[in-house]
Amino acid sequence: MINFKFNHIALSVKDVDKSVAFYQKVFQFKEIENTASNSKTRWLSLGEGRQLHLIPRPDFEIKVNKAVHFALTTKDVHSFVNHLISLNIDYTDWLDTPKKDYIRKDGILQVYFQDPNGFWIEVNNAL
Repeated sequence: MINFKFNHIALSVKDVDKSVAFYQKVFQFKEIENTASNSKTRWLSLGEGRQLHLIPRPDFEIKVNKAVHFALTTKDVHSFVNHLISLNIDYTDWLDTPKKDYIRKDGILQVYFQDPNGFWIEVNNAL
């Protein structure tokens, strides 16, 4: 069987500078060199060789729904929620209840919020 590891996620964004600023402000992701091309696509490190690629598409219509999201995990979701509150970033549970977290059937605590382009991000404690 072939073994795979996660490498990167790529998102089309209307304003790449605004998106980079958001992800750096919320997660402190460091910008890394785009080694693939000389395009205006910007790369952020998620750590351990994993990356977030932000591809500028200013005229692209972005359609989103909560079922299409990516998730990051941390031991301390509550401290992260306090960080979101300090940044005036709204969050919800899976059922769209504002300012509420959610505990899944398997005991994992999670919250959801959106980036400037409307993409959904889940933060959970599934470590």
